[in-house]
Amino acid sequence: MPSSHSLGHTVEILATVPHFSGLDDATLRAVAQAAVRQVYANDQVVFVEGEPSDGLFIVETGWFKVSKMSADGREQVFHFLGPGETFSALSVFTEMTNPATVVALEQSVVWLVHREAMLRLLDTHPKLARVMVQKLATRVQHLISLVEDLSLRTVEARLARLLLESAGQGTVQRRRWATQTELAARLGTVPDVLSRALRKLAAEGLIRVARHQIEILDIRGLEERAMLE
Repeated sequence: MPSSHSLGHTVEILATVPHFSGLDDATLRAVAQAAVRQVYANDQVVFVEGEPSDGLFIVETGWFKVSKMSADGREQVFHFLGPGETFSALSVFTEMTNPATVVALEQSVVWLVHREAMLRLLDTHPKLARVMVQKLATRVQHLISLVEDLSLRTVEARLARLLLESAGQGTVQRRRWATQTELAARLGTVPDVLSRALRKLAAEGLIRVARHQIEILDIRGLEERAMLE
């Protein structure tokens, strides 16, 4: 349990998380009192697919990758998760093992609310339960969209959509860990195919690729490319 000083800090962090931002102070404090701070190093595994999950993880700082590995060693990335996001929410409602592997992409800090503590909170705070269900429904919709993209859209279309979703002020900042390999795994392809797709979008004047960022030059054109099947 956090100390009296860190409790206030934890409440402030939770208030910025979409899962908890609409909750009253009493509920936020109850969640904060149950949260345990954990630090992960770059490339450290939080848990592996098939292992039991400890509960709900809340990201304070850093970035994580959620992925599955096929029998032949090919990786499919489902999410890159950063500050204010959560993972392993499904484990709160089921005793099934983790469906994916989570790895820290850089030194990161998370807050863990163990499953038993989270269940007690859900029993005593109905609004928290509603928020959790809503967020799980949103995550399911994301996975359905991912399946649709992988099944029906080309790599170029998937790349165009990812760039549009990731852009801030017309620019996608490329973090140190956002290598061609990581981005290719996110799109369900391989680095060579991703490189060709980037070059093609750049040649058509839709984007400009630099070392640490990708600038969107033609939003309308990129939106049209994202809709192609």
